[in-house]
Amino acid sequence: MDLESVPPAEFGPSLRGLGVNLLCRDVQGMARFLEVVFGLSIHRESADFALARHDGVLMQLHSDATFGHHPLLALLPETPPRGAGLQLYLFGIDPDLAVSRAEAAGGVVLEPPADKPHGLREATILSPEGYAFSPARALS
Repeated sequence: MDLESVPPAEFGPSLRGLGVNLLCRDVQGMARFLEVVFGLSIHRESADFALARHDGVLMQLHSDATFGHHPLLALLPETPPRGAGLQLYLFGIDPDLAVSRAEAAGGVVLEPPADKPHGLREATILSPEGYAFSPARALS
């Protein structure tokens, strides 16, 4: 499927498994952050929508305006962090490299890279939108 041109009415029914949808004040800023810090590929980017892809998994980035009639919009805090309590793991991404890029891209390192007892080296980075991303790779 060509993510750049597939019509929404065809794209929606093709989705399977778990879907991740992040509401963003600045979709294009969030897309740049995900691309620069974590190396995610970005598709269909506009002011209101973008797709971020990592290892076959898609995240949909929607502007607040696209959720004007959705009840979730009324629950969002006025100031970040928006995603408090949600941690999005990005497996297979070097946490040391991601952390070195994060602050320059407007992120905040909540947890520096560390080897964990569950066999991963990981970090936690808060995006400018307030979502917690954890790049992680298996320990050698």
